[in-house]
Amino acid sequence: MAFKLGYSTLRWKNPDLEPALEALKAAGWEGWEGRLPLDWLGPPARLRRICENTGMPMVVFTASGSPDSRDREHVERNKRRMDYAAEMEVDCFMFMSGRKPEGRPVNEDDLRAAAEGAEAWAEYAAQYDLEVSYHIHTNTLVDSIEDWRFYMDQLDRAKLCIDVSHAQLWGYDPVASIRDFREQLNYVHLQDYTSTSRDEDGQYLPVWCGVGEGTDIDFPGIGKALEEIGFARWVTACPGQPVPGAEDPLREVAHSRRTYAYLRGIGY
Repeated sequence: MAFKLGYSTLRWKNPDLEPALEALKAAGWEGWEGRLPLDWLGPPARLRRICENTGMPMVVFTASGSPDSRDREHVERNKRRMDYAAEMEVDCFMFMSGRKPEGRPVNEDDLRAAAEGAEAWAEYAAQYDLEVSYHIHTNTLVDSIEDWRFYMDQLDRAKLCIDVSHAQLWGYDPVASIRDFREQLNYVHLQDYTSTSRDEDGQYLPVWCGVGEGTDIDFPGIGKALEEIGFARWVTACPGQPVPGAEDPLREVAHSRRTYAYLRGIGY
């Protein structure tokens, strides 16, 4: 196999970026998924310099909020993030769906409207040959196997990031989902949990852990499925539950060494 392995900096808040990326490089990771605000990252020239100094490219950049919202200011802010992603020559621009409507179930009109927003973002990004990638996630507008399938059927330019943990939480075997959505798949998230439950409102309540530390998700099988479909894009690992007193990036990266060793050890 030997995939390109990235690390998601989803928990990083206002980091001293250069030493944090140096630590990621030393831990073995080949690239990173950025989520920080533009005013912290600074101009692309600055970030490119940091990435070059550390040998750690930013390979995916994320939205701020969801394309479900068509508010003009919100859309413009995310266009600037797509402009930035294009300047950084990332592999794709990732987004999630937004909140569910209050007081009623999600319906097909909600999903169609959300998909229209995603397609509008994808059309804007296309001027840069930049792909956008919808990240599946529990407890958002798209929150079941049926709604996921319906939503994906509405997309053309917008592609897909399968987070294997959220597929598993929905009861969709990640191996099967990778095969089923192979034509739309352009990014993969690896995340794991030790246990899960649901509250009275149906919210999923997983207890996150490092990749490979849980028992529900077949990571070797996922790797084989990705190899089977010829997947050659980025595979990114997410951190587990924050460790009290060790939430800073450098100590989080130290914990990530176990994840990296696990993934390479099973053929990633």
